[in-house]
Amino acid sequence: MWAVGAVGGARGAALAAAAVTAVALAVAAWRRARPVREVLFFPSRPCCIEALLAEAAEPGAPARPCPCPLPSGDTALSRLVRRLLSARRSLDLCLFSFSCPQLARAVQLLHRRGVRVRLVTDAQYMGLHGSQIGRLRHAGIQVRHDQHSGYMHHKFAIVDRRMLITGSLNWTTQAIQSNRENVLVVEDAEYVKAFQDEFERIWEEYNPTNYSFFLKGNK
Repeated sequence: MWAVGAVGGARGAALAAAAVTAVALAVAAWRRARPVREVLFFPSRPCCIEALLAEAAEPGAPARPCPCPLPSGDTALSRLVRRLLSARRSLDLCLFSFSCPQLARAVQLLHRRGVRVRLVTDAQYMGLHGSQIGRLRHAGIQVRHDQHSGYMHHKFAIVDRRMLITGSLNWTTQAIQSNRENVLVVEDAEYVKAFQDEFERIWEEYNPTNYSFFLKGNK
């Protein structure tokens, strides 16, 4: 009788353990399936993102200590970098000003990894001291800019045509470390489509073949 009870108890414990495992897996799957909804506020304290870049470059490789004095922690900047590095197929950038070396390194890494990167920026600000546009262009990334008197003042990115990153933040060290700024990260098909359509419209409008360097009638 005792043996029968022990067997029944063992079966019950096994069933309970299996149920707990199933619930845990279901919760994990639900969390993974949830669309991203995140708000980042700046300024962000200076931080080291070498570990993030190394992991993205060589997934699973042993972590290497970084000699820089900056702490590596969870900050608004590190979260932004993580979202960018999640790109697997495409990254479309529409940025007024881009002078943050850390974000530029993340974008270059994606390009080297085979992600299609396209960048639209402002003609006046791309030439300022510290701008990363020339560096990205030299790396082979496609860059287009405006040819108008007004600014190309957008500040958004689209990851894999599924995740939108937008807000007040210019991608500059000054804005990241000193300014009160916000960034919204969302996976919402309706909003992503609206921004993707705007990007494609500007991308075509800024096609170099459409540039006019001389007034009509001049030869």
